Amino acid sequence: MSFVLDASVVVAWLLDDEDDPVARAVLERLASEAALVPQAWHVEVRSALLGAERRGRLQPAQADDCLGRARELPVQTDSSPDLDRAFALARARRLSVYDALYLELALRTGTPLATLDRALTGAARAESVGLVRGSTSPDSA
Repeated sequence: MSFVLDASVVVAWLLDDEDDPVARAVLERLASEAALVPQAWHVEVRSALLGAERRGRLQPAQADDCLGRARELPVQTDSSPDLDRAFALARARRLSVYDALYLELALRTGTPLATLDRALTGAARAESVGLVRGSTSPDSA
């Protein structure tokens, strides 16, 4: 079974000061399950790492190391988002369009979503999308 992987999970896993047991458990699932990501995931991960570097949480070499680890994750990048549906979801659920891309991908593929973002979690539940919390089966929506 595959799942949609939000950048918030990866960033929490990569940044030592954001160590999160759910993020660790979700990332362990990548050994046996495929993760789907929207194209924006690659930008969001890089943006978060650069932000951490600029705030002094990471040295440049550490940010580069984190980026290398992110590149090694076995993710499949979706190349055909329904941008109009993502926009409608963002409007209806009060999300950024970036976050709505994850929700749109989960809805379109019928897969659960792994996220640490509260607003996205609430929107997923409202749309009856399962949530991955690190166990072998998703939480019910």
